[in-house]
Amino acid sequence: MTQKKFIKLIKNFFVAFAIILIWRGIWYFLDAVDLILFQGSHIATAIIGIITGLAILYIPDHDLDELGKL
Repeated sequence: MTQKKFIKLIKNFFVAFAIILIWRGIWYFLDAVDLILFQGSHIATAIIGIITGLAILYIPDHDLDELGKL
């Protein structure tokens, strides 16, 4: 493995790791919101999360083609 490939691998690892940490932080934050606002029920934040996620995917190009790429 060349040094450039190794450096690229390390950078990609850290990008993936950072995304996971952000996701984990958001997850725990929403759990706290559930506890404070909804007495621990995850239904409200789950529904809000689904709607928000769909809106984020839909708004830029007015379609949900990204879901088909999964």
